[in-house]
Amino acid sequence: MATPCSSNKTTTRVRHEFGPFYNKDSRVLILGSIPSPKSREQGFYYGHPRNRFWQVLADVLEEDFPETVDDRKAMLAKHRIALWDVLDSCEIKGASDTSIKDPVANDMNFILDKAEIKAIFTTGAKADDLYKKMCYSVCGVPSIKLPSTSPANCGCNYESLKDAYSIITDYLK
Repeated sequence: MATPCSSNKTTTRVRHEFGPFYNKDSRVLILGSIPSPKSREQGFYYGHPRNRFWQVLADVLEEDFPETVDDRKAMLAKHRIALWDVLDSCEIKGASDTSIKDPVANDMNFILDKAEIKAIFTTGAKADDLYKKMCYSVCGVPSIKLPSTSPANCGCNYESLKDAYSIITDYLK
């Protein structure tokens, strides 16, 4: 029997189906690994209803919870936050980062050449490991690892996430 922290789905090749969210005023870039099935279904980042990303970000930024994709984009733009993923494609089982194989990275310079990014944050150990292995040597900007907001990250409570993500505001000033 599968638990909320495990998956028994088959491995499939996934390609990023939507582009990065950013503009020339973006100062912080937050990177996940690759969109989950729910995110791909919605066409935007952190789409799983149990993912805590949007609630954590709203609380850290002292904003109301953004219900819709348009509300989420407005909050990101207002606070000069860009979102993307480390990977353009990979083999993955469901949304399980631990199952990622044959990864192909996005080119971070796509955003870095267009916006004055002050810091790059990665959401979870796998995103951070992939960034360090595949992107850092190309773009030269170190990453700051944050805990995953995924419901699969059962060991990290909400207050710990909020405390960790509060560092983002230091780079938005």
